Amino acid sequence: MRRGTKIVLTTVLALVATGGGVLGYMYNRLQPEHHFAYVKPVVNPRGATGQRGINVLVLGSDARPSDVASHTDSILLCHMDFANKEYDVLSIPRDSRVYVPGWGHTKLTNVQYLGQSAGDVKKGVMDVVNQVGALTDVPIHYYAETNYWGLQAMVNAIGPIRMTIPFNETLTHPWYAKNRGKVFKKGSYDLDGEMVAEVVHERDSLPQGDYSRQRLQEEALLGIANALLKPSNLPKLPAFFHTVPQYMIASNMSEEDMLSFALAVKSFQPSQVHYFTIKGESQIAYDDVLKAYSSQIILNQDDLHQIIAQHFTI
Repeated sequence: MRRGTKIVLTTVLALVATGGGVLGYMYNRLQPEHHFAYVKPVVNPRGATGQRGINVLVLGSDARPSDVASHTDSILLCHMDFANKEYDVLSIPRDSRVYVPGWGHTKLTNVQYLGQSAGDVKKGVMDVVNQVGALTDVPIHYYAETNYWGLQAMVNAIGPIRMTIPFNETLTHPWYAKNRGKVFKKGSYDLDGEMVAEVVHERDSLPQGDYSRQRLQEEALLGIANALLKPSNLPKLPAFFHTVPQYMIASNMSEEDMLSFALAVKSFQPSQVHYFTIKGESQIAYDDVLKAYSSQIILNQDDLHQIIAQHFTI
């Protein structure tokens, strides 16, 4: 039995032994609006001291099981206002042009690889956290990165999930060779973990490239959220939350944090989630890391600042 599991079990037994009053106190303390009330950010560009909710950076890696260094494939900045039950999600394009001190201009997706190329997995993830903090100018309280194998396992723990694909899609670079060329017509599908991972990884066949993939990632998150809320899936929730730390590449979340997030899911409604994307223009620009020209997205700074000011400022 893992040390962390032993600690949780011992704590639960101790609480039961000392009576329901203490157990009730702990349950109340784990309520999201209480548990996250005074958490300090790991990245705080503006030095903000007031707090209305928390910001969580959710990252998806393209790493295969044997990889040490990998690229960031999906970047979601989530603002969680538990008191008002409002959740805002900003999808940041992986190909966004950013400036990395010591390297120069490159794509945001490359930042993690640069940090991990020397073998330090966590440093690569933290480099992305710091880069997103600088890009958005907001404090980030929690970060968590998983990969497509983790996404696949989480969906299988509660799935299949109902996912809407808002445009025609052909799998051109699948994880599994058997799925190459598979076509999805615009519509809704019941998908298992393998197919969800394949669908949200595709980019080349989509009408708007990286922006369309962001839309697919949002649809997958919505499908997972709807599946978690099904009464028939309540017995599957322990298995779902058990898969999360197993496939976490790096995170600063404790077991108590995850328990509190789990309690937040209990009262969650999909209508409380609002998705945002940043306007941008695809340009061929010189990449100082690759020493070559490549297609990059130049973000519209006015649009970015407006979204951040209205929905993500603490």
